[in-house]
Amino acid sequence: MFRFFKRKQASTEAAAVSQPVPDSPQQPAEATLPAPIVEPLAAAAVAEPAAAPEPQPEPQPEPQPEPPAQQPPAGWFGRLRQGLRKTGAGLSGLFGAARIDEALFDELETALILADAGSAATAHVLEELRRKVRSTRAETAQQVRELLRDVLAELLAPLEKPLDIGRTSPTVIMMVGVNGAGKTTSIGKLTRHLQAAGCKVLLAAGDTFRAAAREQLAAWGQRNDVQVIAQQGGDPAAVAFDSVQAGRARGMDVVIIDTAGRLPTQAHLMEELRKVKRVIGKAMEGAPHEAILVIDATNGQNALAQLRAFDDTLGLSGIILTKLDGSAKGGVIAAIARERPVPIYFIGVGESLEDLQVFDAAAFARALVDG
Repeated sequence: MFRFFKRKQASTEAAAVSQPVPDSPQQPAEATLPAPIVEPLAAAAVAEPAAAPEPQPEPQPEPQPEPPAQQPPAGWFGRLRQGLRKTGAGLSGLFGAARIDEALFDELETALILADAGSAATAHVLEELRRKVRSTRAETAQQVRELLRDVLAELLAPLEKPLDIGRTSPTVIMMVGVNGAGKTTSIGKLTRHLQAAGCKVLLAAGDTFRAAAREQLAAWGQRNDVQVIAQQGGDPAAVAFDSVQAGRARGMDVVIIDTAGRLPTQAHLMEELRKVKRVIGKAMEGAPHEAILVIDATNGQNALAQLRAFDDTLGLSGIILTKLDGSAKGGVIAAIARERPVPIYFIGVGESLEDLQVFDAAAFARALVDG
């Protein structure tokens, strides 16, 4: 099974000075050079040797400053921290205070609400934080920062679950979400992750309403060198059925089925998702094995409403949370953990393929609080 958890100086001056002047070959060596010429040259000749040892304090062994102070940390955590800067700005700036008082907790409450953590999660975090402050007898704001990091990590820990591939062959993944959430792009990035683990992947263009969606998925197929099953204006359920059958016949490890974006309030379209799921089950017993919702983090609390609706319709197995780098509302993860704890398989903190990463609760809490 594949589990995705959580890179010389030339010293010719003296020779130049001792060059004889061709005017008077018979003259003694002392009078060879006129005084005006001798003085500057002699001065240069005398000054250079004397000054030579001293002007070279520059090569003091290693004048290179240490980069860590000014540059962001390298690697995935560096990208995560950079991606969460907008969300974490309101939290990380609170801990310069010299002491702990009620004002600090009030400001912390405001920062969590503004980050779209929601009232329930905010109340839980503050209650747990106060308890830890009392039990540890914390006395400084820095200690409170560390305790907040622990509280958030504990709250988010239930969301930390890997995407488990290989229990069945193929593993069928149904991808859903609203328009513009980054669903098709996430499929392309997820395909790359699976290929890196040695999986053979087949893509299904189940968004038959938009030609652009099929073309976008086909482009990702070409980029990742994978096959794409598509139909012009066909029925989404039929495309899904054919794709599962093709995946089984071709010995694929994973079949990823794209679906049309839809709003949770569009009852007839949400019902169509149920139909697609039923038809997939007819093509292969037990499929789909994963129903993954792609959520745009910039939607904040609206993302929580989307989660409820899609979970009620399909019984979601996991979430991919995108666009955290462009949002100040990354606290919505806390709301998800408190109100609808569906596992978060991946988070997106940038545009590159490497910026879709496995969710790590402790790393997320640290990046969020440290800012």
